Parts: sequence; C-alpha cells; structure tokens
Amino acid sequence: MALLDLSHPLTTGMPVHPGDPEVRAVPAATLERDGCNVLAVGLGSHTGTHLDAPFHVHADGARLDELPLELLTGPAVVVDVQGCAPGSAIGWEHLAPHAGRLRPGVVVLLHTGWSARWGEPRYFADHPWLTTDAARRIVAAGVRVLGVDTASPDPAGSLDVHRVVLGAGGVIVENLTGLARLATLPDPHVGFFPLPLAGADGAPVRALAWPGTPAAGQVDMP
Repeated sequence: MALLDLSHPLTTGMPVHPGDPEVRAVPAATLERDGCNVLAVGLGSHTGTHLDAPFHVHADGARLDELPLELLTGPAVVVDVQGCAPGSAIGWEHLAPHAGRLRPGVVVLLHTGWSARWGEPRYFADHPWLTTDAARRIVAAGVRVLGVDTASPDPAGSLDVHRVVLGAGGVIVENLTGLARLATLPDPHVGFFPLPLAGADGAPVRALAWPGTPAAGQVDMP
C-alpha cells in the first residue's frame, strides 16, 4: 500500500508560531559514549503539523486523550483553493462544489499551496483563511475534522473558526504539507496520529494518506 506523509519533520530550530516554545532535539546519550542513542526533545503542543483538540479554545472541551481515535481518520474531501491570494478569505463559494460530499466521517482539507512558504517570515501572517460562515456550514453538514496547509484556518489574531469547529467537538489539523500528492491516490483517505499526551490541548501528528475503498467507505489501515 502506498502511504503519503503529509507532515513537516520535527527538527531543532524549525519554524514555530510566534510566541510558542522553540523546538530543541539534542543528544542525551550517544552510541559512542553510552552504548545507545537517545534524544532529549523539547517542543510545544502545537509544533509543526499538529492537531488542535477542543480544549485548545474551550475550557470544557475534550482533551487530546479523550478524543475517539475513529474521529481522526476518514475519506478526504480536498478543496483546491490555490487560486486564493495571500491574506484572502476562503468562503462558502469555494466549498459549495463539494457540498454533496460533506457528511459525518469525512475530513475536509483546504489545499491553499501555502505550505510552499514554510520557513518564510510571512508564513504565519499572510495565509488565506476560512470564513466563519463557511466553517459553520461545514460543521452543519456533520464534518468534524478540518485540515489546512497553513498555520491556521483563521486569519492572524482570530480564533473564530477554531471556536466553531472545536466547539462542535471537532478537531483542526494545521501545517499540513504535500496535499497536491493526494491527487495521485484513488479515493484518498487520511489519518492523523498524535502523540498521546494526557490532558493536552493538542499535539504534533504524523499525518498520512492512503488509497481507500470506495464501496465500503471504510479505512483500510496498513
């Protein structure tokens, strides 16, 4: 089975959202000195490609370890919005052509192409963003997982889309990369596998995509 990795690697000094903890991964033990290699790793819960749990913005929202794992996989509805200008809004008119596919269990992925700017100073500030109205329509259709190849589905300084999606018991996956490759998969399915941090508001994920089985509408795991 072909698996596609949609995650940014975790490395020392990698880009992080302004104000978030810097990433540090340094040897704590080495093969030469200690007989084995061990890394000491420090990072924030929203480092790199990561998942936001409802607790991220809602005090009574589910924490990471309270989310059903079944929520975190499903058939992907990829919305190509690469034509959106930097800093512009992604409205319902962009998603309406896919409205018939929006239902419980699917994962909506906004493919803006912004991941090509990963590492640039503008990455965290000027990305296209989803309108609150479009977020409400997605949630009303039963969708509970939204993924973006930007730093956030919201414009800088806002958490309105977060409150809509996470307030419905959903999750948001940010900083995806390589979404163009999903076009090579028949009936693409995706899965987001976070570190099992107890009581957390989010965690880095290994985001994977694979070809699905259209007849059953189920995920065939490797």
